Amino acid sequence: MAVGTVPDIQDLPRRYGGRVTTFVVLSCITAGMGGVIFGYDIGVSGGVTSMDGFLSKFFPEVYRRMKGTSVSNYCKFDSELLTAFTSSLYIAGLLTTFLASSVTARCGRRPSMVIAGSAILAGSAIGGTAVNVSMVILGRVLLGVGLGFGNQIIGCAD
Repeated sequence: MAVGTVPDIQDLPRRYGGRVTTFVVLSCITAGMGGVIFGYDIGVSGGVTSMDGFLSKFFPEVYRRMKGTSVSNYCKFDSELLTAFTSSLYIAGLLTTFLASSVTARCGRRPSMVIAGSAILAGSAIGGTAVNVSMVILGRVLLGVGLGFGNQIIGCAD
């Protein structure tokens, strides 16, 4: 078979023999970690949004409502700004994935990984030093950009 050609589908069972190789295992682990990152963030942001200190600093109206009533949690956390905080990472990640595919195709994986890492680093720094809700949301948007690039790179085939 010539270098750079795609093997015929009938050649695959003969060529690989259906073996589970180290490469296959590592590829599955890497792809699975992409989903773990989003799942981890869901848990973290869910825990943070119910912390008294976080709510009183960034979402004081939600904090007052949470402390002052005996209504269900669905009514206590009814805030468009809090929803923007929670969903900003996921929306940024989704939209960035579309951009990241063309950047990766044009420039390669390494520059895309640098962009992803830089966005995650910047988002973490801004989120960690945030003094107002705008900074917190900006940090989450940058984290979403990093995760969007990262997940696109994970799913990118050679």
